[in-house]
Amino acid sequence: MTAESQDVKEQCRAFREMFDALRNEVGRVIVGHEPIVENVLISLFCGGHVLLEGVPGLGKTLLVRTLGAALSLEFRRIQFTPDLMPADIIGTNVIVEDPATGHRTFRFQPGPIFGQIILADEINRATPKTQSAMLEAMQEHAVTSGGTRHAMPEPFLVLATQNPIEQEGTYPLPEAQLDRFFFKLLVPYSNRQELKVILDRTTTAAEPHARAIIAADQILDAQQLVKRVAVAEHVQDYAVRLVLATHPGGEFAPDVTTRFVRYGASPRGVQALILSGKVRALLDERYHVSFGDVVASYLPAMRHRILLNFEGQAEGIEPDQVLNEILETLPKALEEDLRKV
Repeated sequence: MTAESQDVKEQCRAFREMFDALRNEVGRVIVGHEPIVENVLISLFCGGHVLLEGVPGLGKTLLVRTLGAALSLEFRRIQFTPDLMPADIIGTNVIVEDPATGHRTFRFQPGPIFGQIILADEINRATPKTQSAMLEAMQEHAVTSGGTRHAMPEPFLVLATQNPIEQEGTYPLPEAQLDRFFFKLLVPYSNRQELKVILDRTTTAAEPHARAIIAADQILDAQQLVKRVAVAEHVQDYAVRLVLATHPGGEFAPDVTTRFVRYGASPRGVQALILSGKVRALLDERYHVSFGDVVASYLPAMRHRILLNFEGQAEGIEPDQVLNEILETLPKALEEDLRKV
């Protein structure tokens, strides 16, 4: 084994140990929901934002708070309400008077968006005008106020929650904003054993807390390591075809897509598939992405990026049904790829 390959193995092992330590620390507070926790951490190391959807009381907010406690990062919470204004999020210019000279100047007063882990609680309760204030921050990691651009501290991660069943007083997120979320995760109910553990932790004297175990520079270094993971051409092409299969009438679109989908996924979808696949490869101590790594991220990376047409909505079709059929019908390798092998 060469020195270079040994170094690669050590880097993969170190990344997995850091990931597992963070997952275990979050698990001291969060009961169950292991796939949700894993996907949130994958998004963190990919530099992506997460939309958590579930009914109230399932621990969405607690998960974000616990992650903030386990990381040595600045945590901010924004409670979205219908009367929230864009300036309440990004900040505004205020007049400041010098007590010595009496001279007045404008000074930018940063809003709560200027943190590193942002909890956007019940994001769908804000008006579209306010939701749009998040777009630049999520995409550019900066906001513009008064003609001046203000950069966010790095790393920067937005974790938003929304309730899927309550419609009164809520506003659907614009497609442009949904597309900026790396993953959309559906938080399920806890099972019998998990509910027992929750009771043991919350109705007794036991009060578990997460400790800060990872610093910002470690996260930034890990994000650079993720980008260096190799992707074979045929695996990358499979990810591309999975995205193209969501475009109705396209070359790779199955019948279910053409029948029920109005708009398919954007290029951000394939970026999410490849980046998350790289993290999954590192967790398996591999330095290359496999077909399985891409498939494992397909639903969370794509379910919020396809828009159903009227027929799909009328028949009660869920995006996951379309995506699962694409996974079943789309071959992992084309004939020309097999001939190369």
